[in-house]
Amino acid sequence: MGTTTPPRTLAEALRARGDESLAGLLRARPDLLSPVPNDITQLATRAGTRASVIRALEHLDRFALQTAEALAVAPDPAPYDALLALLTGDGEGDGDRRDDSGAAITAALPAALTTLREQALVWGEDERLHLVRTARELLAPSPQHPSPTGLGPTVAEATAGMSPGRLQDILTAAGLPATHDPVSAVASLAGLFTDRTRMAALLDTAPVEALSVLDRLVWGPPYGEVTPNPAPPVQWLRDRGLLLPVSTRTVVLPREAALHLRAGRAHRVPEPVPPALVAAAERDPQAVDRAAAGQAFTALSTIEELLKLWNNGGPAILRAGGLSVRELKRVANALDVSEPIAAFWVELAYAAGLLATDGEADERYAATPAYDDWLELPAQDRWTRLAAAWLAATRTAGLVGGQDAKGRALSALGAELDRSAAPEVRRRVLALFASLPPGTAPDPQTLLARLRWERPLRTGASGTAPSAGDVSDLRSRIALWTVNEAELLGITGRGALSSQARALLDEGPREAAARLAPLIPEPLDHVLLQADLTAVAPGPLERPLAEMLSVLADIESKGGATVFRFTPGSVRRALDAGQAASDLHAFLATHSRTPVPQPLSYLIDDVARRHGHLRIGAASAYVRCDDEAVLNEILADKRSAALRLRRLAPTVLAAQTDPGSLLEALREMGYAPAAESAEGDVLITRAGARRTPPRTAPAPVPEGPPVPDATLLTAAVRAIRAGDTAARVVHRDAPETASAGSLPRTTPAETLATVQAAAMTGSAVWIGYVNADGAASQRVIAPVKVEGGFVTAYDHTADEVRTYPLHRITGVAELADDATP
Repeated sequence: MGTTTPPRTLAEALRARGDESLAGLLRARPDLLSPVPNDITQLATRAGTRASVIRALEHLDRFALQTAEALAVAPDPAPYDALLALLTGDGEGDGDRRDDSGAAITAALPAALTTLREQALVWGEDERLHLVRTARELLAPSPQHPSPTGLGPTVAEATAGMSPGRLQDILTAAGLPATHDPVSAVASLAGLFTDRTRMAALLDTAPVEALSVLDRLVWGPPYGEVTPNPAPPVQWLRDRGLLLPVSTRTVVLPREAALHLRAGRAHRVPEPVPPALVAAAERDPQAVDRAAAGQAFTALSTIEELLKLWNNGGPAILRAGGLSVRELKRVANALDVSEPIAAFWVELAYAAGLLATDGEADERYAATPAYDDWLELPAQDRWTRLAAAWLAATRTAGLVGGQDAKGRALSALGAELDRSAAPEVRRRVLALFASLPPGTAPDPQTLLARLRWERPLRTGASGTAPSAGDVSDLRSRIALWTVNEAELLGITGRGALSSQARALLDEGPREAAARLAPLIPEPLDHVLLQADLTAVAPGPLERPLAEMLSVLADIESKGGATVFRFTPGSVRRALDAGQAASDLHAFLATHSRTPVPQPLSYLIDDVARRHGHLRIGAASAYVRCDDEAVLNEILADKRSAALRLRRLAPTVLAAQTDPGSLLEALREMGYAPAAESAEGDVLITRAGARRTPPRTAPAPVPEGPPVPDATLLTAAVRAIRAGDTAARVVHRDAPETASAGSLPRTTPAETLATVQAAAMTGSAVWIGYVNADGAASQRVIAPVKVEGGFVTAYDHTADEVRTYPLHRITGVAELADDATP
């Protein structure tokens, strides 16, 4: 550690570290950098705050946490051998069968201690290991916060406040000699409980029922309730101090006695080795890649289909934000998926920046301009955009349909779906997939067990993991959702990680796209027309063909081949979009590998002949037609009564409704009207697209401060070192009067003379400086030039050349010879 003197405080231990070690601490605990500490002492103080320690404990794996828990119930400081004994046990006593994992614990303990030291949770040499006080308070046992180890307080803690007479009675009942004071009485009783031979002899005289009581308390919780007149076995234990009173109705098993019964172990099941990841199935890696690529293409088609549903404006936003349950059901029906899966696709489009709100008064969801740009990309690049957005998103679609802390329903696209742990869990799940050989699908339960071992404190308030089948904790649920979503998105295929996903995780989107490109099916430029007014697309279609066909026909079924059906309504939709009958005939003849069936040609001609025969305008609305018989037929139809039509002229009817409603009503009656403008021209209703103003994708909600990069870490370590030098520097002029942290005080003349002399000799000085905002600081500078009321100097604290006004320098002092930076 650079010195032969053991550190006396955490600050001293940190000060003895190298720059690389300090950078590692700041990288592991980035909250310590907000803002950058002024010096090592401030860094140590911040590392011991409750919020920071809790955050650090939450990122420990199970065995590192078990090591910290063992230190919390060990004496402070604890030697390495005592810590090892708490984890391995000694094999004696009446506890459970000795665990055979001693060798694994012995091998794993140095690495666990290294982790705790690196994160400044433990400091000191192996002979004197100190757990940071805040961590000890969090992990040590108390009536309000039971220890994760299940151990109770020590004899000294449990007997605090007990009368001297009662202590002497306990010694007598336990067969110990009387003492002259309570301190020696407590030491005598604790010595009995820690002496294996004498403790075993005492328990040999215990009633069987008393041993049963101890068995129920030994692994925790160590507290039990008693009646004012306890049963003889309980009274026997109370008389001998094996149960000590906490209150009038509560007793506790002291820590020393529990450790004897546990054969010296702090934990029932130490877990030095992470659970193995078991393979559920092994598949051909190429088959996995093909299956994942097929699902990736399906994912792209699903996103396109979703946003086509809202092409002319999607559903309105709920007052509380998000998508209504009814609208989510409509999306699920349109996509032919369940509602949770529909919520996933909606959230994915939102996270990728393809979907947003339009910001209008009647606010609705719609595609963004970025969606049009996304459509122009090759399929493999579109997929990498979606996959990257999913990996980084903190929005968690699996929560949709649940309730928040106040019992309110969580809706898709709502504001309460962000979970900052989601990106880390997704990447960790996929990293575990990647740790298996290509083509291997992991068993989900072993996957969850591994995640719980890696982050045990995230599973519950007490830090203990749930049972193997329990998925109530958020991280486990996110992990299961990740497995399902990865399959939907094509990250995995048939339960195993695909090679394109491995490339995305390890090498980036460009390499992933290159791996996926050969597996994506080439789009087709043709369909097969059939006599039953259907068209079969034997694979994915080129975009212009698919878009035109989606206007001209309705999708009847999907799968390996898509079936489109031509109906009068779909043909009219194409005519409304500005297509002429001749255009439709030419389109079908060009893109069909089979002859155009005669029934389909007749259908197009028949609808085209009637299309636009009626004209709809605004009167409120009117209908005009050159054929009076058609208007007479409409007036005679009972279904037109709600339109309140009246004849204005032999060829014109007026209606008390808006043109759009009149247009739809006449279409439902079997007519094929066309809308017209105020000039009498036919209005072409193209399959346009409603787009939001430019929107950025939602920013993920970070889980704490971001991990600093190498540049920031280097600068922060330099600043902390320099600040520490300035705070601890010894100066010549007033070593007796200057207190730690105080600013030097000199007259302006003395200040000017001292910095001029330092500039001439090239030496460093210690100054006090007050900036324009009134903030005071101490700095170590090497003056270079003094003129015009300013001193230009190299600032060792900031590690750069700066200029300081002389009138803001409170004082200056020369450094001691051995304190020069």
